[in-house]
Amino acid sequence: MDILLAQPRGFCAGVDRAIEIVERALAQFGAPIYVRHEIVHNKYVVDDLRTKGAVFIEELSEAPAGSTVIFSAHGVSRAVRAEAAERGLHIFDATCPLVTKVHVEVVKMREQGLEVIMIGHKGHPEVEGTMGQTDDGIYLVEVEEDAATIDVKTPEQLAYVTQTTLSVDDTRGIIAALKQRFPLIIEPKKADICYATQNRQDAVKVMAPQVDVVIVVGSPNSSNSNRLRELAEKMGVAAYMVDNAGDVDARWFHGVNMVGVTAGASAPEVLVESVLTCIKSLGASSVRVLEGVEETVSFPLPKGLKGLQSIAIRVL
Repeated sequence: MDILLAQPRGFCAGVDRAIEIVERALAQFGAPIYVRHEIVHNKYVVDDLRTKGAVFIEELSEAPAGSTVIFSAHGVSRAVRAEAAERGLHIFDATCPLVTKVHVEVVKMREQGLEVIMIGHKGHPEVEGTMGQTDDGIYLVEVEEDAATIDVKTPEQLAYVTQTTLSVDDTRGIIAALKQRFPLIIEPKKADICYATQNRQDAVKVMAPQVDVVIVVGSPNSSNSNRLRELAEKMGVAAYMVDNAGDVDARWFHGVNMVGVTAGASAPEVLVESVLTCIKSLGASSVRVLEGVEETVSFPLPKGLKGLQSIAIRVL
């Protein structure tokens, strides 16, 4: 049994930036630093930051007035920002710049008199934050079937945006269904699904036909990690998602000659290494890294943090 390791995999520039913001805030201001929602959807990362003094909250009311609060990489609504200002909280915004791009799109679309359809998963914090950029005129579509039943007020003045961590293929089908029903619907100037999500899905498309089983390293609440597992399954390959090496089941590898391993954009490389070690202990004799896109994207940190610089994506 051998292992094929996807490239790229793991941390993206937005995740690197968000974690760096929390760590620098802790170093500069000391604990506790409050973080609204999990900074990224990975248990290992959240637990590590918690041991360093980060306090994760779901409501701003849980943070004392005047304290330092960081908004997670998923972004927040206008109402949350207004509440933070009212309570005098010291805010650092770790919203991924690619999510901020979608927020700006929604605001501009509404200013132009367009209603907006948001393609995404109900309850996901990114979707809540994006839909919260306007008080009205925005609708959620989760699957192709929703496109046939969604009730909008101005079908001739309609646009759409998407959650950044969706499946490229699934979203393509939803967009096609929307365009069929609303021929005049306006699309974003640039696709909303982020480069990292696309690159990791493309890597799985290359890897899946060469393996008997795919292991995705990622936490259960990670949208982009779940999309990687679903993509492999749709390509006819057994696929499992693991939070860490402890989730690996030896039964998955019975009769398997080649194992594919990848990781969602919020999963650190240390977890990938531990999963590889576990699979090796079950009989894998070699690891080969597939050729793939080299990511060099970087995003600036917010002003007010010491040692301000751009954080480049970690080359894995």
